[in-house]
Amino acid sequence: MLLVDHGDGDRRWGRICEVEAYGGLDDPASHAARGLTPRNEPMFRRAGTIYVYFTYGMHWCANIVTGAVGDPLAVLLRAVEPLGGLDQIRAARPRARRDADLTNGPAKLCQALGIGEWANGTELGPRRVGSSVQLLDDGTPPPAKPVVGPRVGISVAQDVPWRFRTP
Repeated sequence: MLLVDHGDGDRRWGRICEVEAYGGLDDPASHAARGLTPRNEPMFRRAGTIYVYFTYGMHWCANIVTGAVGDPLAVLLRAVEPLGGLDQIRAARPRARRDADLTNGPAKLCQALGIGEWANGTELGPRRVGSSVQLLDDGTPPPAKPVVGPRVGISVAQDVPWRFRTP
């Protein structure tokens, strides 16, 4: 699947190659574990909604809601393989020394593609008013045997093997 941002008149995109799943109300590592709050409200919307949050007082991270309305399941976008708009991606990530470091983390991905607070609560899909982020199927199948491992960067439920990446 391709993640495409058409913001600011440019177009930047990459193939999603790493995600981390969060199990909503039953997952202590999920932002929704304590129930609905103003911050996590987009997680309770329909599948395809983007939930963007600020972390460590300096970085944006993006999730795609995967559950039904009221069931706050989501996947954190951890990395994409940058494929297009590379000049704009490099400009957004000037400290990256190699192309491999442009989008290999959730905050790097958002910075490189220009995804920020403005995208919180918008819906993915065909170009819609109010959202310039799309999730597109380019015909590339997901890996038959993704690398599966524990989630990272959390303080609870670290052993849950819900981190998936391409080999």
